Amino acid sequence: MFQLFSRAKTANQFRARNAARDAETDAARVGSIGSAIEAALLAAQAEHAGLSERLHDVLARAAITVGTETDEYIDRAPEDTALQNQFSTEIANGERRLRELATSMGHYRFLKTVLATRFPEHAAADVAK
Repeated sequence: MFQLFSRAKTANQFRARNAARDAETDAARVGSIGSAIEAALLAAQAEHAGLSERLHDVLARAAITVGTETDEYIDRAPEDTALQNQFSTEIANGERRLRELATSMGHYRFLKTVLATRFPEHAAADVAK
């Protein structure tokens, strides 16, 4: 039985890679995950900032069209009512998306923390960069 194993030539024997090369490969894998998480976080933050700014603009425009009289809603022109309804819908959608983005950003930050705690040797290298 052992004769089958002894037939292998010394040039074709199994050899493992160098430990330093393995460490580089592992670091590259963890680094690519970290880069993807960071890119997702930055994209979500940019979307949140842009949407927040647009939402403030819509809120300002909606406030102008509401009027200042206490009974303004009674004799408001139909086109102003339609515009108010449109603003209300857009504001609700914007606020919903801002909440979703805030939740996602929290998840991305959590993933960064998990990555740093599960792979501390690679997280320390990323901090040094």
